[in-house]
Amino acid sequence: MTPEQLIVNGIALGSIIALAAVGLTLTYGILRLSNFAHGDFMSLGAYLTWLANINGVNIWLSMMLGAVGTVGAMLLTERLVWRQMRNRRASATTLIILSIGLALFIRNGIILIWGTNNYSYDLPVIEAIDIFGVKIAYYRIIVVALALVAIAALHFLLQNTKIGKAMRAVADNIDLARVSGINVERVVTWTWVITGTLTALGGSMYGLITAVRPNMGWFLILPMFASVILGGIGNPYGAIVGALVIGVAQEVSVPWLGSEYKIGVALLMMVLVLLFRPQGLFKGTI
Repeated sequence: MTPEQLIVNGIALGSIIALAAVGLTLTYGILRLSNFAHGDFMSLGAYLTWLANINGVNIWLSMMLGAVGTVGAMLLTERLVWRQMRNRRASATTLIILSIGLALFIRNGIILIWGTNNYSYDLPVIEAIDIFGVKIAYYRIIVVALALVAIAALHFLLQNTKIGKAMRAVADNIDLARVSGINVERVVTWTWVITGTLTALGGSMYGLITAVRPNMGWFLILPMFASVILGGIGNPYGAIVGALVIGVAQEVSVPWLGSEYKIGVALLMMVLVLLFRPQGLFKGTI
């Protein structure tokens, strides 16, 4: 595989990681929650998309339905788990342990319902497109295009809407935001809606270029955290840049290290950032 092809594959993978990493950094920036179940919600979104698609629903509508289902699951978790923990002022360690348990619950629930087999969407086979001599798979182009649209929509929401400004205020100082009249619980709800939508979209897009399987999101959780740390914890734009860097670095490393060590590349980059620039490349704020 040529270096150009590896870079293109890395950009596609980075675009997928970026969407999920943005959701991960939003939940930390606003809720102070390091959610290790994030990758498994991503898997859930992919499975719900697949379920709708194999039952005759158009793939794009299936993605929307997958997002709705994932948002619903996240809001249910917020009501049953995270809100209770916030009211009890649970420690960060407790929240991390709970999120790991939630990740195991979701993954094993997926296995219980759909088994351990790999699944694919019901899509037509489309020939790769030649762009300047580089053969690019059609669905990788779709993945990058969808990611750009989603990121542009997120930017508009954060910078130009009341809820976006409220989210930034809560991320800066939740107590000051509350006494200023901002409805913090409404901001929390919107955070989960945005996070669930982006995460499900990332999982559905990953299913476009690979198989849908129970552990697909779990294998991406480390690159997600590496992206968040690299870009600056709590900064969605930094998470996007970090994800693209991680995605390209992982794919370009394959000829030298082999595909089985791609996650190791993300781990190495995360460790180096924590050692030499723990605040990340950008300021950690929305």
